[in-house]
This record gives sequence, structure tokens and C-alpha cells, in this order.
Amino acid sequence: MFGIGAPELIVILIVALIVFGPKKIPEIANALGKSINEFKKGTREVEASIRRELEAGHEQPVRVEKETVDKV
Repeated sequence: MFGIGAPELIVILIVALIVFGPKKIPEIANALGKSINEFKKGTREVEASIRRELEAGHEQPVRVEKETVDKV
């Protein structure tokens, strides 16, 4: 899990509890969960859009300038 073991995770949770307090932790966790969910939703939408474009065959041809070809 990201190279974090149980002792490190416990220390992080204790520091968060001290800094934010017991009443704020659930609010922060809820906001974090909603943010992650929105990010996943956006990622799925972009992925679906890309797949639709590829399946429809709307790929734009790549234009190569003559100067670029001459340099190679």
C-alpha cells in the first residue's frame, strides 16, 4: 500500500487526529471520498469519449511539413 506499513499509518492517523480533532476527521474523509469519486467519474467520461472517437474512425490524419521531412 504505497510503501506505508501499519506503524506509519497509525502515526499519520494520530497526527491527523491531533491536528484536525475528532469532529473534523469524518468531514475530511467524506470530502476526500467525494473528490476521489468525482475524479474517477471524470476519468471514465474521458476514456469513454476517446473510445467513441476511435471506434467512429474520426482520427485526424497527421500532417507532416516538408521542412520536417527534409531534416530527417
